[in-house]
Amino acid sequence: MRSLFTGTTTAEKLAQLRAGLRHAFAVQPENQSLAVEDVQLLERIADVIVNRRMTAPATMFLESMGPMNFLGSQSLHFLTPILDCAFNTKEVEQVARLLERRDTVARLIAIIEAKSAPQGAVAQ
Repeated sequence: MRSLFTGTTTAEKLAQLRAGLRHAFAVQPENQSLAVEDVQLLERIADVIVNRRMTAPATMFLESMGPMNFLGSQSLHFLTPILDCAFNTKEVEQVARLLERRDTVARLIAIIEAKSAPQGAVAQ
């Protein structure tokens, strides 16, 4: 069956649509390394959490909210103009970009646990 307007069949149109949507919801692979600036930001966040002795609550919060990290990143993108009054815009955008990756929360938890481990102990 030929389409009336474009000269392509319905099957060809569906094949093109499937090809276009194949990677619509693809995420970056977890094994990609972070940029140096991203690691430094995660280290600073971990330092603040450990210095305030909030390791356990922060770890529990991050583990429970881990599946929603992408939603959090989109919220940060939306709220960036408002958060600009209180925070550095570049860092807010960097955190939002980091939260788009699925492995960032696990990496932050590992950094927090490593920094909060007693001297001489090895974090697992």
